Amino acid sequence: MNRELRQFRRLERVCLEQAALSTMDLARHGLLKVADDCRIAAEAIEAQSPRGALAGAVQALKLAFSTTRTPQRH
Repeated sequence: MNRELRQFRRLERVCLEQAALSTMDLARHGLLKVADDCRIAAEAIEAQSPRGALAGAVQALKLAFSTTRTPQRH
């Protein structure tokens, strides 16, 4: 298991743990979104060959941010 994969999985776990402890809905929602993005990035790393793992993670994060984020309306 490579370093980037371990870091994304650890960050995912931390975000999930903090979301479970959060008393504010907005904070909990944000933490769950970050955890989901980390999961997507980790899965992309796992799917890539070791040579292109970091590029795959970056691409997965770009995709996750472009498809799951909606513009805020004021």
